[in-house]
Amino acid sequence: MTLIKELTKAEEQVMQILWQLGEAIVKDILEKMPDPRPAYNTVSTVVRVLEGKGFIDHKAYGNSHVYFATISEAEYKKFTFDKMMSSYFSNSYKSLVSFLVQEKNLSAEELDEISKLAEKLKNKRS
Repeated sequence: MTLIKELTKAEEQVMQILWQLGEAIVKDILEKMPDPRPAYNTVSTVVRVLEGKGFIDHKAYGNSHVYFATISEAEYKKFTFDKMMSSYFSNSYKSLVSFLVQEKNLSAEELDEISKLAEKLKNKRS
């Protein structure tokens, strides 16, 4: 398995598009980007960097390269969440929930849903 590394904003944007499309040529990726779109060569460079980092690979059809993700969105999501938990919450889910309650003004209904989910998961593990 490839060691996952943190992505730059531009790299993450390209990955989000590739995860959505499944596979694409650089032109397809560029077309999915919001305005103002970067230059074709910029996107092409980001794609090559991602390939070098092991996030994507390609199939060659003549002169065209069709790119696809080698790391799933779920794998990257878990990596970024684990990094956030260790860096900002000392791996404490209590600290995370406390932050969400205080900083994101969760409603009573949302807190109730979280409590019910936690109870359901607790019962599953018993």
